[in-house]
Amino acid sequence: MRVALVDGYNMAFRAFYGMPSLTRKDGFPTGALHGWVRSLWWIDDHIKADRLIVFFDLGGASRQEALQEDYKANRGETPPELIQQIPWIKEWTRAMGYLGIEKEGVEADDLIAAYAEYLGKRGDEVIVVSADKDLAQLVNTKVSQLLPPPTANPRLGWRKLDEAGVLDKFGIGPAQIPDYLALIGDTSDNIPGLKGVGPKTAVKWLQQYRNVAGVIEFCGELNPKRFQSLVHAEQDCLRRNLEMTMLDPDHTISDEVVMGDRPQANGARVVELLLEMEMTRSAEMGKKRFSL
Repeated sequence: MRVALVDGYNMAFRAFYGMPSLTRKDGFPTGALHGWVRSLWWIDDHIKADRLIVFFDLGGASRQEALQEDYKANRGETPPELIQQIPWIKEWTRAMGYLGIEKEGVEADDLIAAYAEYLGKRGDEVIVVSADKDLAQLVNTKVSQLLPPPTANPRLGWRKLDEAGVLDKFGIGPAQIPDYLALIGDTSDNIPGLKGVGPKTAVKWLQQYRNVAGVIEFCGELNPKRFQSLVHAEQDCLRRNLEMTMLDPDHTISDEVVMGDRPQANGARVVELLLEMEMTRSAEMGKKRFSL
């Protein structure tokens, strides 16, 4: 079975920022929904997954916040225009028969990790749809990552990363992604890296010492030498960073989601929602899609 696991908020934010400021006649924003419909239909048509599961964050990240109180504190507020569209995005997604997974206090990334691990071990082909580099750590012989077109350069199109693709993109293998992020930091999650350490230095160290534990153990050998004392002094911070950047797959899997039949789409409701949002072109595409 082929299963697509979609990082909902990552894709919703990309849809929002990748589209112009579109609205209904009454001023209600619709740009993100336009981008969302276009993206999800592209994924469905081109990946041809037997099951398409969308993961959303409900709020809170208990595991990460227990390690770092200011986790993601540097993020700005979600644009109100996007917040307004999220309920519509979710309802349209359900109408399309795409399963939705969300859990209070658990980040979508961890839930995606749980399902990717379970399905991959079961022998299914898993495709994780997200631009989030954290999720590259999930890639293996059964799991790949599908990157959406960059908003800054959409002509690059959709790109699929297998194990060789991760190595080519980052210079390290999937299993080393958490160590890489622990060293350079992750500004999107407010995870501080080691001051002065960029991607090139991190990759060089990981190629030589394999992981953060090895970098700490052999910190007296590091080059440039100015980092030797810094790594020794910041080793606890690096270990905490690694706990933050490693995804946690220890979550309950829904038997209904992984064993049940793919829910039937409600084509009439799909078209109705699009017409309510005055997305007439998409509504016409929906009618053709469902032969209405």
